[in-house]
Amino acid sequence: METRVTEIAPDIYRLSTYVEDADFMFNQFLVDAEEPLLFHCGLRSLFPLVSQAVARVLPVENLRWITFGHVEADECGSLNSWLAAAPRARAAHGAMGCLVSVNDLADRPPVPLGDGEVIDLGGKRVRRLETPHVPHGWDAGLLFEETTRTLFCGDLFTRIGDAPALTEQEIVGPAVAAEDVFGATCLTAATAPAMRRLAGLEPVTLGLMHGPSYNGDCPQALRDLAGAYEERFTASVEREGGPR
Repeated sequence: METRVTEIAPDIYRLSTYVEDADFMFNQFLVDAEEPLLFHCGLRSLFPLVSQAVARVLPVENLRWITFGHVEADECGSLNSWLAAAPRARAAHGAMGCLVSVNDLADRPPVPLGDGEVIDLGGKRVRRLETPHVPHGWDAGLLFEETTRTLFCGDLFTRIGDAPALTEQEIVGPAVAAEDVFGATCLTAATAPAMRRLAGLEPVTLGLMHGPSYNGDCPQALRDLAGAYEERFTASVEREGGPR
């Protein structure tokens, strides 16, 4: 295996490891700024590969922020490895996630972030967006880098297989096909509205955790996926005889 490094927006790097046995890719995102930030830590087993990839862009010890969307092994399994390698770095996560999980999991106290709270990295600005249960996890949230209008999507648009680093090709169909396999998304009355709010940010680039980064019509892709999930939620409610 190798971890490939691609600049998907100015000073924003996608670190991608394709695991052939699983036919699945795991991506992290490095924001190079005065206070560099890593979004997604990755699995513990991938830390050697991913840390070597970060070192191609900047010294690992220069990292100042370690962040992720929700508590799950591929999002934060290697958190403490990063904290050990970057002595000045701090973990940052949503306040709820810190309260219920990260305060206990992290070797250094994390920084709890409120919905809409911004971290000024010096040259880049990232905003925490709370998205409970979207796509899953009650502590779920995403990051939006404001200067490049890059939305780090976490598990939204998950697909199976390898893919190019950056594409304008359609990403909704592969995401729906993966949903048929995994059933990983919480389909609730709040799912589609939350995704449409993300579309309202008018992102220019989508950084997918399990798929290619996307620089086509990002707002429309979010609305289309929201519509597909809304159809599934409505159908499930109708099968069960209406809301209870």
